[in-house]
Amino acid sequence: MLTSPVQARPTIVGVIQRIDLRGSDADPRAVLPRAAIDVEEATATVLPIVRDVQARGAEAVLDWTERFDGVRPAHLRVPAEAIAQAVSELDPAVRAALEESIRRARIVHSDQVRAETVTTVVEGGTVTERWVPVARVGLYVPGGRAVYPSSVVMNVVPAQIAGVASLCVVSPAQADHDGLPHPTILAACGLLGIDEVYAAGGAQAIAMLAYGVDLPGGGRCAPVDMVTGPGNVWVTAAKRVLKGQIGIDSEAGPTEVAVLADDTADPEHVAADLISQAEHDTLAAAVLVTTSPVLADAVDREIGDQLARTKHVERITEALSGPQSGIVLVDDIAQGLRVVDAYAAEHLEIHTRDAREVALRVRNAGAIFVGTHAPVSLGDYCAGSNHVLPTGGSAAHASGLSVQTFLRGIHIIDYDRAALEGVAGHVVALALAEDLPGHAAAITVRLPD
Repeated sequence: MLTSPVQARPTIVGVIQRIDLRGSDADPRAVLPRAAIDVEEATATVLPIVRDVQARGAEAVLDWTERFDGVRPAHLRVPAEAIAQAVSELDPAVRAALEESIRRARIVHSDQVRAETVTTVVEGGTVTERWVPVARVGLYVPGGRAVYPSSVVMNVVPAQIAGVASLCVVSPAQADHDGLPHPTILAACGLLGIDEVYAAGGAQAIAMLAYGVDLPGGGRCAPVDMVTGPGNVWVTAAKRVLKGQIGIDSEAGPTEVAVLADDTADPEHVAADLISQAEHDTLAAAVLVTTSPVLADAVDREIGDQLARTKHVERITEALSGPQSGIVLVDDIAQGLRVVDAYAAEHLEIHTRDAREVALRVRNAGAIFVGTHAPVSLGDYCAGSNHVLPTGGSAAHASGLSVQTFLRGIHIIDYDRAALEGVAGHVVALALAEDLPGHAAAITVRLPD
């Protein structure tokens, strides 16, 4: 524990702010940068949309889609031929990359399947734990500033391996593509065998999945049991409003990366990784925690150099210069670990000596990337891991998307008479201690003197 009363000293150096925690005993949670996002305020905006979809069904979905996305889809459910066409016209290099991403994700997620466990508590008394998949799931795939076919892979693969019987995908209608979702997203669905896809995004899509709607021209989008997948604040707010009506994976916020680095780190690599996360969104967070002021200066210079060569320079600059991003100076790796555990990043990279050993000491992170050859971009696409991860500090108590997300553990309790007799006295004693005589009677009625 640090004992010095020195306070954190935020300054601006170059594009990205600095926070100096050296010699400070300040609680890192009070000074670390975070994106300002108010989901509660957004719920007030999405609630009328949700209620409208509940009341008017598909027409409401189409009306809100036209208002927000600037196009009214001719078909709410994407025709099968449009999916097939998207697959046939997919760039061969992108197809090969998606197929490899799918292959690797299946390898990793197949090892997550849970086995049924039968435990003999006493002779004649067993408890069996079965893992049963959710029956129907709606998968949300965003389509805003960027196109995310990788999110199709990351949502669909674990759900399929879990054994979910009914899967559908929703993704925003695109004015540039005749009211259909982006063709690369449709192609990813086709490669994974998903034929139920809807041209809808935002809160209206989440409400459609929750309540179900009759489709114009016949057919129905049946209500789902669970919705997974990342989205913007309006999608997150709709998930919050509808939680209970449906299960959700998480309330995803703006994406984030933290990098824990010492003087062995390559500043060019670190800068590239901060920039790569910042290009997602102006609210994206990029945080470097380092023991080395020399590295901090070098990364600052590299960011400036690389920004001059990057495509989305305005978006990235806004994200890196925002209050949610920063370079944090610490005394040593032990303090650095306390800082990154307090931050609980969605993505955490470790660029230190003995990087794997340091990574194994981390308690809070959505996913941890070890060393300079395992950047977040690898995990986004082809590591085999899942990139749908907890954000906003929720990695301190939540996990990323996995096969387990789509499974429910059900206990089967099977006792014979002798096994019940052996514990009856304890059950009766506890029931009476809780002033629940009916519970006690439910035992004694089965075991008359």
